[in-house]
Amino acid sequence: MRVGLWSLAHLHAFSYLPILRDKPDIQFVGITDEEPERGQRVAREYGVPFFANAEELLAQVEAIVITSANVDHCPMALRAAEAGVAALVEKPIATTLSDARAMIRAFESKGLTLATAFPCPFSPAFEELVRTVRAGELGRVLAIKATNRGVMPGGFFIQLERSGGGAVIDHTVHVADLLRRLTGSEITQVYAEIGHGLYHQEWEDSGLLTMDLSDGSFATLDCSWSRPKSYPTWGDVTLHVVGERGNATADLFGQHLHFYPAGEGKPSWQGWGSNLDALMIADFIAAVRETRAPRSDGLDGLKALEVALAAYESAKARRPIRMGEFV
Repeated sequence: MRVGLWSLAHLHAFSYLPILRDKPDIQFVGITDEEPERGQRVAREYGVPFFANAEELLAQVEAIVITSANVDHCPMALRAAEAGVAALVEKPIATTLSDARAMIRAFESKGLTLATAFPCPFSPAFEELVRTVRAGELGRVLAIKATNRGVMPGGFFIQLERSGGGAVIDHTVHVADLLRRLTGSEITQVYAEIGHGLYHQEWEDSGLLTMDLSDGSFATLDCSWSRPKSYPTWGDVTLHVVGERGNATADLFGQHLHFYPAGEGKPSWQGWGSNLDALMIADFIAAVRETRAPRSDGLDGLKALEVALAAYESAKARRPIRMGEFV
């Protein structure tokens, strides 16, 4: 299968690129980027072809990975669908519900695979937590405490016209998706407190959400960019489940070593164990080959985006927002 990568705007592009380049069961055709100088430089560094024109790349691939600024996801995905190319789109799937729905319709009408880049469901820790909950070992789930805290990423993430929001849209979607998978229920209502107290800019750097689920449980989420630049890693994803008969916690990125350099440089966490990005990409490729749904499809992306946008509506209205109150 011939696969390409479109845009280097998102940090995750630099995780996906070597995975795609080195994956033995595909032909990685190359990359294209809206900033040609950046694209050419990265292509040289990684030893892959660069395409100055996105249409030229689309004409040579069967699948594309889109890692652009959030607001560009929809127009790029629609161009891929028009070219008959399956797409794995970085999260959030879009910045508006109408864009997300347009993407889903476009790929469905062409019979093409549309996947949302959610690597967290592939975590062995999360999979074991799902098994534990679904087996009834904790009893009925009452509450879930979740975190997805991180370092402020800069770049387009803090340009509202390109990102669609700050910390809330960046980090809510991961956990909203995990909550749906873990409980088998839908999020029905969101209340959010959103703040600007860390960096004092127009984009929000902190958020605390409370979500009601259709099974009667509730969940809380800290989605803040609250980690300083000196923090040894980008952030975390954790879930603590409280049930009638027991509790369980999953730390999705807990597999790491603490590395302290002898010379200059800050400490870091060196991950070991499963590469969730590689597992996600492998699932996408298999879904395209087998003409089946990927683990995270366009609807999963839409459902997660709806929660993030409801959080913004809640903060603005200063009250809980039920799903379906806005479009």
